[in-house]
Amino acid sequence: MAPIPTPPAEPQDSPQAYVGLEARSAEHRAREHGWSTVRSLPPGAIITMEYRTGRLNFEVTDGRVTRCWKG
Repeated sequence: MAPIPTPPAEPQDSPQAYVGLEARSAEHRAREHGWSTVRSLPPGAIITMEYRTGRLNFEVTDGRVTRCWKG
């Protein structure tokens, strides 16, 4: 039987630190901090809810991050 793979570690970064930043700056900062996937979404967007290690989600209103969460 094959071993269970260990998921990669997520960056030690607080999603709250991105709230209020301009969306482009936030995306650039997230990639610098090691997030492999950064997703910008409009408010109320319909999205899948599966958890993806290494993904950071931004809800963006008028060019600014208003909400941020992992997965």
